[in-house]
Amino acid sequence: MKKGLVIKSTGSWYTVKSEDGERIECKIKGKFRLKGIKSTNPVAVGDQVEFKLVEADKEDQKHRIGLITNIIARNNYIIRKSPNLSKQSHIIAANIDQAFLVVTINYPITTTTFIDRFLASAEAYRIPCTLIFNKIDRYDADQLLQMDELIELYEKIGYRCLITSTKKNIGLDTLKDWMKGKTIVFAGHSGVGKSSLINVIEPGLNLKTKEISDSHQTGKHTTTFSEMFELSFGGHIIDTPGIKGFGMLDMEKEEIGHYFPEIFKQLEKCQYYNCTHTHEPDCEVKKAVVEGEIAESRYYSYLGLLDGDEKYRS
Repeated sequence: MKKGLVIKSTGSWYTVKSEDGERIECKIKGKFRLKGIKSTNPVAVGDQVEFKLVEADKEDQKHRIGLITNIIARNNYIIRKSPNLSKQSHIIAANIDQAFLVVTINYPITTTTFIDRFLASAEAYRIPCTLIFNKIDRYDADQLLQMDELIELYEKIGYRCLITSTKKNIGLDTLKDWMKGKTIVFAGHSGVGKSSLINVIEPGLNLKTKEISDSHQTGKHTTTFSEMFELSFGGHIIDTPGIKGFGMLDMEKEEIGHYFPEIFKQLEKCQYYNCTHTHEPDCEVKKAVVEGEIAESRYYSYLGLLDGDEKYRS
């Protein structure tokens, strides 16, 4: 039995880099899917796996492939809602040291609802997250003010933020320094500039990019599967498909407030230990919202997750 790191997933095939540096094309062992893994992709990029080598037929010729037999326990992982309704989730990546959520004020718009859902999920799965406010060169005065307000909001909570522009070479040295020696995942809507940022920091990767549609202000998917790349300055980066929707999965309602740091901070002050911060009297969270200590946008994102739907919008 061999061990290796999953560096690419295309849905049915997985590229595994073995401990001796060899790249092996692998499939999942037949019964592996039946082990209670409720996901569209039971094996994810970033997973450490065990596999065995077997002979297989391809175009009437024998060649060697790997059969993945076991996933070594993950430190963490990050998920999104699966478009396949028969499954619960889609694992984007596993064993992540740092997530960078790339945010744009426009071209396309990243809503606070989307940001908050991502941050809450990262908190739930113990993944440190940094917000990258990209495309600063494209914003007018009002948009720059909006960006500054968001940065102030999230830094107050405790999230690290960085302003970047590939065209103006803003923030790229700092971003590179934060990436060194770590396994990194970049996330965000299609079109926010994830691939462009990566290409500037590590030009040899040459990831595909596309321009944003001026009429719709949205981006098209340029990455259709997750893949891990080795960084020349140390560490790895996982390139992921653009995320259009993001939700909390398999979470008890009473847990959701734990993943909003500023809400969690107020929990012990509430009159009821199981306060939902919606209708209960003497709720410190609602009081903090009224007094401006907790941002209304964050509170409404919390309510939306509590409801389990898109009713509450920021």
